[in-house]
Amino acid sequence: MGDPSMLRDEKVKVLTPREVGYAMQLSGKTMLDVRPSTEREKAWVKGSIWIPIFDVDERFDIGVASKKISNFVMGGWWSGVPVFSYNNQFISKVEEKLPKDADLIVACQKGLRSLAACELLYNAGYRNLFWVQGGLEAAEEEDLVREGSQPFKLAGIGGVSEFLGWTDQQRAAAAKEGWGYRLVFTLRLVGLIVLADALFIAAQQFGQYLPSIKSG
Repeated sequence: MGDPSMLRDEKVKVLTPREVGYAMQLSGKTMLDVRPSTEREKAWVKGSIWIPIFDVDERFDIGVASKKISNFVMGGWWSGVPVFSYNNQFISKVEEKLPKDADLIVACQKGLRSLAACELLYNAGYRNLFWVQGGLEAAEEEDLVREGSQPFKLAGIGGVSEFLGWTDQQRAAAAKEGWGYRLVFTLRLVGLIVLADALFIAAQQFGQYLPSIKSG
């Protein structure tokens, strides 16, 4: 996703998240956040403009339904990653808000989708493009002015793995936060086990009563 030659040919300049913070504060560069709504709503850079290159597919048809079922079976329930579709209005929306000579810092969560966005923007005539190396997930909290309820590093996770605290991002956070942070997820796991055990016992009891219900 995205052409690495864009970087090799220096059509796009590379910035670290810390350099992005300086660039926005000192030179007034604009950040274009191209992440889907599921990530944007958790954390975003103050003053950034949001136009997703891919977003959650909310259509209701057989094709999308089959993709959602396949996504769930293939691990969507665990990772929390929904089915995305390409935003056909991406370039037109950018052109509505930003002139072709604007200095644009293009960012996503991990850096892959933003590189694809840079390629589209370059082909559309934008020439002052800056790519965030590693995406917002690589940012430390002091690098950028954040808004939203989650740290940047946790904005891209979801599903059961997030609920139980079993993602790499949460393990890294736990190493910094200490036992109190880990305790929350331990209690969630215990609660999940207790619930599963209660459902299993209830199913067994229902199975015992089922023959008498049928005969009655």
